[in-house]
Formats: sequence, C-alpha cells, structure tokens
Amino acid sequence: MPLLSPVPSPAVAAITAAAVLGQCPNCETQLPDPHPRYCHACGQETNIKPPTVGEFLQQFSGTYFAAEGAMWRTFKLLLTQPGELTARYLNGQRKQYVLPLRLFLSITLVMLLTMRILGAIQLSALDDPELAKALSERPTQVSLDLGFMRAGLDAGVFYCEGMAPWLCRRIQVKLDTSTAALLQQVQRVNDRIASYAGVVMFVLLPGFALGLAALFRYRGFSYTEHLVFALHLHAFWFMLGTLVMVGLTWFEPLVWMAVLVIPVYAALAFRRVYGGSAWRLAWRAVLLMLAHLTLVVLLVALTALVALLL
Repeated sequence: MPLLSPVPSPAVAAITAAAVLGQCPNCETQLPDPHPRYCHACGQETNIKPPTVGEFLQQFSGTYFAAEGAMWRTFKLLLTQPGELTARYLNGQRKQYVLPLRLFLSITLVMLLTMRILGAIQLSALDDPELAKALSERPTQVSLDLGFMRAGLDAGVFYCEGMAPWLCRRIQVKLDTSTAALLQQVQRVNDRIASYAGVVMFVLLPGFALGLAALFRYRGFSYTEHLVFALHLHAFWFMLGTLVMVGLTWFEPLVWMAVLVIPVYAALAFRRVYGGSAWRLAWRAVLLMLAHLTLVVLLVALTALVALLL
C-alpha cells in the first residue's frame, strides 16, 4: 500500500511557492541570494516556520511583563502622574506607550473578569450548610433605591414608592422568598450587572468626551483628543476599582481611600491636560463628573432592577 503524504493547505502551499521562487512570503518582493534573515522591503522574517510555545510566551511577556515593556511604562505613568499620559499622547509621544483604546479595553476586561470571579466565589459560599443555618429564615431588611423610586422590606414589611403598581407587585413577589434564595438572587443580579457594565461604560464614554468638548471648547482640541483623555481617566478609575474589589476582602477602608483618590486624581489630570485658572477648571470638571456619575448610577440601578425582575 502506498504511503499517504499530507496535502498542504492553500496557505502553506502559497508560502512554500514563495520560498521556491525566492520571494518574501509577506510582500512577495524578490529576495537576493543567499536570502537575508529579514526582507529589505517590509522587514518580516524570510524563514517562516510554525511558532513554538516558547515564542508565544516570549511575545506575551515582552509586551506585558518586560521591565521596559510598553504596558509597564503606561501603568507607571497612568498611576503616578495624572494626565501626563494624555499630554504625551497629544504631543506625539505614542510608540512607547499602550494606545488609549487598547489600554481602556484591557483594564475593562480585567475589571469585568474580577467582578465575575468574586461574584462566583460569593455565590458558591452560599452553599455552605453552616452559613445557611446562620441566616434568618425570611429577609427583614432589603432596600432597592433608584433615587426617585424606592422599594424593599423594612422590619419585614414591604414598601414601594414612586413605581407603577404592577412593578411594585412584581418586586414584592421577588422579595417573598427565603433569605438564602434572596441572597442568591442578589448575587445573580450582581453577575448580570458585571455582564453589562462594560457595555454601559463603553456607551457612556463617548458622552463623557462630548461633555469635555462642550465645556473645554476654548482649548481647541478635537473631539478625538477629548476622547483620549476620557479613555485614560476611565482606565485609571477602572484600575482603581479593580484593586478595591480585590482588596476589600482584607481591608475595608480601601473604599473610603478610593473615594478620596478619585476626585484628587481627576483634578490633577484636568489641570495637566486642560490648564487654565483653578476656579474655571474646577466648576467645569465638577459639573461634568457629577452628570456622568448620575448617569452611571441611574443606568446601573436600572440594570439591577431589570435583572431582578427577569
């Protein structure tokens, strides 16, 4: 019986044909003989071979964990010098740092994964028989506050304000359960919020940049330059939020530290990027951040309400 030889895929066949013809596999430029290690036209390696696991790890570590890698330089500047990363980007210093959108998406992904993991840990803890015994049979204190709408249990008595009657009845049914089941519902709601948090922030971010463009139009920045500042500022906030979520398990005052750090960092970042008098800068920054925070809280609360009712 004749031995079967593997048939190369069209992609492999194309690379092989380029090698036979003495061409660069990437740009098909004719290479001199003997072939150089890199193509003089596009700079790619000319000796193409399957990547090894070591090469993959080297690429990953070189990008994220190398002492002089772009990620570490970016994190260091973002954490220690508010607004400086944006200022350097707008001044054209871009190659040595992670690009704004990539930085924002990377930190957002880490934050969402952290929320999901911590939520899963808390949900699994509810299966502990000892914890189940320690819980009261029925919930007595529950509060769902959406600002202009409130509902919950006070000393076991249901209340509902500012909501349609049908919505009040739906919430009452959801709360009419055991404490353990209610806690599981709350954890699932938190998990649902984590699922939609990235989408919510990605939708609100352009609006934040639009507010920057309206309030700081005298600086002459384009909309996308304001968007760069918004991406960097939110990247720091999300990084701080991730650290707080992880650290809460052993140091609860981290929340109050974050409450202090967030406005101070934002003020310094606004000053570095937009400049101007302190009063002129302060009222614009405060107005924008309050409006943004109100929208975030409202959307998160509505997401929680929808998740609870589903």
